[in-house]
Amino acid sequence: MPVRLRKLIGTILIIILVIVYALAAVTFASLLLGAAPWWVHLMYFFFTGLLWVLPAMLIIKWMEKSAKDR
Repeated sequence: MPVRLRKLIGTILIIILVIVYALAAVTFASLLLGAAPWWVHLMYFFFTGLLWVLPAMLIIKWMEKSAKDR
């Protein structure tokens, strides 16, 4: 697969990941954490704000794999 096509697909996947992940995190928080104290909200959004990086790193690694093999 050409590098440019792989990067295009990876970029689209990351955009979709961020949108879906953000919607899921906010929906989950509004449904289950509505009556929780402020510090629970703080911890939840701190961890969910960092958690999306793991799947994004896998996509970026996949995007760059072919460039390293050249």
